[in-house]
Amino acid sequence: MTTTTAPPQARPLRTALLLGGALLALGTAVLLSLAVGSKSTPPGQVWAALTGTADPYTATVVASRYPRTVLGVVAGAALALSGLLMQSVTRNPLADPGLLGVNAGAMAAVVTATALLGPASTAAAVWWALPGALLAGLVAYAVGGRESSGATVRLVLAGAVVSAVLTAYVQAVALSMPEVFDHYRFWVVGSLAGRGFDVIAAVLPFVAVGALLAVLLAGGLNALALGEETAASLGAHPALVRSGGLAAATLLAAGATAAAGPIAFVGLAVPHVVRALAGGDVRRQLPLALLAGPALLLLSDVVGRFLLRPAELMVGVVTAFVGAPFLFAAVRRMRSAP
Repeated sequence: MTTTTAPPQARPLRTALLLGGALLALGTAVLLSLAVGSKSTPPGQVWAALTGTADPYTATVVASRYPRTVLGVVAGAALALSGLLMQSVTRNPLADPGLLGVNAGAMAAVVTATALLGPASTAAAVWWALPGALLAGLVAYAVGGRESSGATVRLVLAGAVVSAVLTAYVQAVALSMPEVFDHYRFWVVGSLAGRGFDVIAAVLPFVAVGALLAVLLAGGLNALALGEETAASLGAHPALVRSGGLAAATLLAAGATAAAGPIAFVGLAVPHVVRALAGGDVRRQLPLALLAGPALLLLSDVVGRFLLRPAELMVGVVTAFVGAPFLFAAVRRMRSAP
């Protein structure tokens, strides 16, 4: 069985069309995020608010949705890039940002701080969640990431162990302390609501550094996909590329999780879609994931706001339902692969 590839001269046009389509999807998602709430705002009034010509009431309503929308863009991009890096480094199509225990580390830190210091604002919770997420990733990498022929398998196992231990700890503390559970249950599902620009400012440096590392490592990840020996013969440094990729993925996942909670399936589903559309070149996958991730997260958030209006369904629940078919599709592809 043979596969066909586009001729070299057609690739720039295809890439431009894909990026244009993804940019259009993201723009639509942003406008919907600004328009949909407990009471919808017509698109014309949203545009008037953006251009400064709306009445004060409409301008205030639309402005109240700015932080939520910007957070959706930042968190969606971070989760998509993190998942893409995880799958590229580990060569595991089922890898996601939580592979190294980042989500569990953030939850454990939030629960511990709440138990010791009491509930705090969302902005304060970010500063609890970030070090917990980063520390969990470092522990998983320290245990399972040493260079050897089985490094990838051991890394996945180490991440699973870290996640299991921290999840058990979180459940033990949350179930034994009602006040901790009340705070924890609103954070653990994943949501874009109730966050301000201070939360975005706290995590943005981590996301920016992670995204920059991803761009710098794109060529090395392409070489690593051919095998370590081939990558070394092409001038890449497999150990450096792997370590840098995991560090970038951890920074991105930690920033997104600290700001919005553990949102499932965005980091798993988007890389599969991007890979199917853009091919195996990581350099073409990265910009597409940077646009597709926020589009998926914002559209999921809009669906959650619309379904239970005037209440809302948290975005982490919606992405789980949206992303589940992609997981099934990935498993079926793995079973049918030779």
